[in-house]
Amino acid sequence: MHTVVRGAGALGLAALLLAPVSGCQGGGRSVADPAPTSPATGADLSGLASQPLDWHPCPAPSAAQGGGAAPAGDWQCATLKAPLDYAKPGGKTIDLALIRSKATDEQHRIGSLFFNFGGPGASGVATLPALAPAYASLNTRYDLVSFDPRGVGDSAGVKCLDDPAMDANVAVDSTPDTPAEVKALDDSNAQFASSCEHNSGPVLPYVDTESAARDLDLMRQVVGDRKLFYFGISYGTELGGVYAHLFPREVGRVVLDSVVDPTKDPQQSALGQAQGFQLALDDFMKACATQGPTCPTGAGGAEGTAKVTDLLQKLSQSPLPTGSGRKLTESLAITGIAAGLYSQQTWPALASGLSEAMQQGTGDTLLQLADSLLGRDPQGHYNNLNAANRAISCVDARQRYSDQDVEQQLPRFRNASPVFGAFTAWGLTGCTGWPVPGKTDHPDVSAAGAAPILVVGTTGDPATPVEGAHAMARQLGAGVGVTVTLKGEGHGGYNTGNPCLKKTVDAYLLDGTVPADGTTCS
Repeated sequence: MHTVVRGAGALGLAALLLAPVSGCQGGGRSVADPAPTSPATGADLSGLASQPLDWHPCPAPSAAQGGGAAPAGDWQCATLKAPLDYAKPGGKTIDLALIRSKATDEQHRIGSLFFNFGGPGASGVATLPALAPAYASLNTRYDLVSFDPRGVGDSAGVKCLDDPAMDANVAVDSTPDTPAEVKALDDSNAQFASSCEHNSGPVLPYVDTESAARDLDLMRQVVGDRKLFYFGISYGTELGGVYAHLFPREVGRVVLDSVVDPTKDPQQSALGQAQGFQLALDDFMKACATQGPTCPTGAGGAEGTAKVTDLLQKLSQSPLPTGSGRKLTESLAITGIAAGLYSQQTWPALASGLSEAMQQGTGDTLLQLADSLLGRDPQGHYNNLNAANRAISCVDARQRYSDQDVEQQLPRFRNASPVFGAFTAWGLTGCTGWPVPGKTDHPDVSAAGAAPILVVGTTGDPATPVEGAHAMARQLGAGVGVTVTLKGEGHGGYNTGNPCLKKTVDAYLLDGTVPADGTTCS
């Protein structure tokens, strides 16, 4: 399964009619409160909900989280125990990794604001410190808290292929044109699934989004908040929607930014992503064309698309060399182009990478962009983003697609995007032969009775097209989903720094001010 499918947390590239919420709303349960239970399972979680957390200075991120140096500043980390299987709360537990930065204005503290940065598969423990400056205004009255969801990073992280095998896996031809290439892709998928089952079989049935949502409510109880304050981005919006469905009465102030469409099955989502990435590529090429003859995609439009597809066709026959000794294959080039489209800030790198490939015959920059999206560091080590992404996606979605299914749909996908269509279509076979069955056709996010939830979409978002925000708001229900649209580019609206959007979201999270449904920022 391609990392771009389901919106793989590009933020990781750095890497309610709502009653006012007072600072005293946080705090543990009173002795008169009933013991906490898990909706639908009826499980008694009182023992786990009252567990203490040993907050301590954070170590350097593990290899599974992406490695690197320990976060600078006053970051604290802790480990929370959660049931492996919520149907058996007294059975085996797993450890969930958490990180926090305490509120700077303790006197006016609201509670803990939980973040999920997407993927599925992005390590919140590694990502939050890198992106924290964007949330400094929220850190005044909230403890900023993130976590590695189950199956991710240091939270029972799924283990599959080793580093050399991953290099081979991501380089395989993911837009096969011959029976032999189709077989090679199928064999690669089978090897991936087999390695996941061998290395992480016992945890694979339990890394689903519903279980992660129950973890989120357990975290809420353990930190002592009566309501959940949450900021979900990309796949994190799906997690937030599922949480609201399971725990509507516990919804406090919740922001869903760059929204996964909960009404679409994997095939429909993949087609939407093909269209979204093509739109973003068109916008990139239009901006690039203003640079004149230095732009590698010329005047853009059909001419620019032809230049890119010509490059990809050449790469399918003859991968380009790089200074590292690795080759830039067609699949890695498509991944690199996609990575460069997640934010306008990476457009210059994308232009440089395309120029290098087209004019100099080298693939260094596009390969670096691909590595950033695939979770590969310069030393050749992969974090567990790919393993977690596939494991969570495959246990969530019931659908399994055959080669014949994909071949039937290829004309539609190629029409949607000559650059990304076949790539996203063949990504649908990633769950075929997965050792664990999928659970749902699509997530249920209906949340009648929940407080208003802010649903943010960006018109030029490549990974989660803006239509997903409107679909999420409708599915949450009347009076719950409140849409805010940003006219702009990129994945993750709040993190663009747009003053209007930042003001709107901050007023909601800090003061409880719910904007008018349909508010637009530009």
